[in-house]
Amino acid sequence: MDIATIAGILAGSTVVAVAILIGGDVGTFVNVPSILIVVGGGFAATVIRFPLANVYHALVLGGKVAFTHKNTNPKDMIEQIAQLAEVVRKDGPLGLENVEIEDEFLSKGARFVADGYERDVIVEMLERERDLNLERLDEGQRIYKAIGDAAPAFGMIGTLVGLVQMLSAMDDPSSIGPAMAVALLTTLYGAVISNLIALPIADKLSTKGKIVEVNQTLSIDGIIQLSQGKNPNLIREMLVSYLPEKQRAQMLAAEVAVAS
Repeated sequence: MDIATIAGILAGSTVVAVAILIGGDVGTFVNVPSILIVVGGGFAATVIRFPLANVYHALVLGGKVAFTHKNTNPKDMIEQIAQLAEVVRKDGPLGLENVEIEDEFLSKGARFVADGYERDVIVEMLERERDLNLERLDEGQRIYKAIGDAAPAFGMIGTLVGLVQMLSAMDDPSSIGPAMAVALLTTLYGAVISNLIALPIADKLSTKGKIVEVNQTLSIDGIIQLSQGKNPNLIREMLVSYLPEKQRAQMLAAEVAVAS
């Protein structure tokens, strides 16, 4: 579970709720026409830009990444690949069938090696899966960004609708208040949906895509070395370039200490 996403949404919602409670009645900030304009209009604009099935899958993917995102450390992955290389040296490729691998992508690659697939076949299948994963994350990011763009736009449309209603009924003072509420609350709803939910999740999907690209490319390189029966220490040295400079130095220092 991604605590940062939950904490951020709760903190933002709490700030807005406290400001509303301090300022007056909560019911004043609930307006059904405003909600319909922002939510319905934003959803309609997004469906026009993207297929409905893709929008549904993107919403599910965004929620999964935002609330259950698990960050895999490349350093841990390199160590696990080196351990798999030790297994291959001792028991051969078939020994990989008895090793539990938590990362699904790495596990699939190890299974390909155990099954005796050719190097080019392994690379082709894993690269295709990586590219499809990145494509799904990229489309999810674009859909959430589209929602983040559409919500404030329909908030402005609702504001214009409310102003027109207000100006067309100036002779009836009782209708000015509700019309003005629609005018202001649609802008509020649009800003909250965009800046507290849609755009942050779009950025999280973008970040997830970069992490997936690094980790899965690292896995592919490691699996290639496994299929060729390379030495575990050599695999570490080849994959250490995926790490930040500080972690790279720490890993190399640890290898030297073990060797000595």
